[in-house]
Amino acid sequence: MPMFLWLDAAGGIRAAGPTLAKLLPAGCIAAAPSPAGSFFDLFELRRPRGIADMAALLHQAGTRLHLRLRQGPGTGFRGLAMPLAEDQGALVNLSFGISVAEAVRAHGLTDADFAPTDLTVEMLYLAEAKSVVMGELHDLNRRLQQAKLTAEEQALTDTLTGLANRRGFDQVLEGLLRAEVDFGLMHLDLDRFKQVNDNFGHAAGDHVLRVVARRLGSEVRAGDTIARIGGDEFVVLFPGPIHIDRLTGIARRIITRLSQPIDCLGTPCRVGASVGLTVSPFYDRPEPLRMMDDADRALYASKHGGRGRVTVWSEALVAGPAPVREGDGTGA
Repeated sequence: MPMFLWLDAAGGIRAAGPTLAKLLPAGCIAAAPSPAGSFFDLFELRRPRGIADMAALLHQAGTRLHLRLRQGPGTGFRGLAMPLAEDQGALVNLSFGISVAEAVRAHGLTDADFAPTDLTVEMLYLAEAKSVVMGELHDLNRRLQQAKLTAEEQALTDTLTGLANRRGFDQVLEGLLRAEVDFGLMHLDLDRFKQVNDNFGHAAGDHVLRVVARRLGSEVRAGDTIARIGGDEFVVLFPGPIHIDRLTGIARRIITRLSQPIDCLGTPCRVGASVGLTVSPFYDRPEPLRMMDDADRALYASKHGGRGRVTVWSEALVAGPAPVREGDGTGA
């Protein structure tokens, strides 16, 4: 019984089990009768209520007691009190109950502090094993969630350039349409890209596409979406208030930037860009396929008009020739 208390008739602590002695203040265990109330000064009896002296404690003999230390971390106990013969007081046997884990941590207890027949240590081992297993499950779920997010991100990303792919672009476009916010859609196609592949090889073509992706990223805002939807075709979504002059200015700046030489295996090579542009306010109910078709018509008008320019879609383009790819950009 490592957690017993022998109380004298006045409530003084005459003896205590070795484990409980570790928890009690020094000097509280007296070989001779001590002043009345020392047990009740050290412990708060929470249930049954109203126990404040030995008479009340002995009246509850055999009843489960709920008590806690008044000092320190306020460790909780469960216990039973049994009267001793010839007015020798009472024997109180305590256990930690459900607060055992907190008590072990607070008082630095080990398995040597518990009786051999006490299942507390086994319970602690089980609790620790459960904690370890739950921690591993938490880490596994976190890794699975991260792997899922990574897989979803990769499914929406162009592996060559790191930009969004067609699926990623469609997802963002559909989100803008659901949110019913204004946005601009820019369709860009590289000029003279086929010559890069023919003259320098597809590795150089891949390098050019990566450089183009970085240059596009430097010319738009962080909230804009750039996607590579074909070999040398790119689209940019501009959410927010629409100003045609601003968007055409961005398109011209992109065209100028992309016309600057790109190093291809030590030799400068040049590509260009043609741009078609449309904006959601042009439509009563913007639809993805129609907007892409209109931006493509505007892009074709830029190509047909001499390349290296931007065209904003208008009704006048509907009467013109349908967009036909010229074989200018086969992709890398």
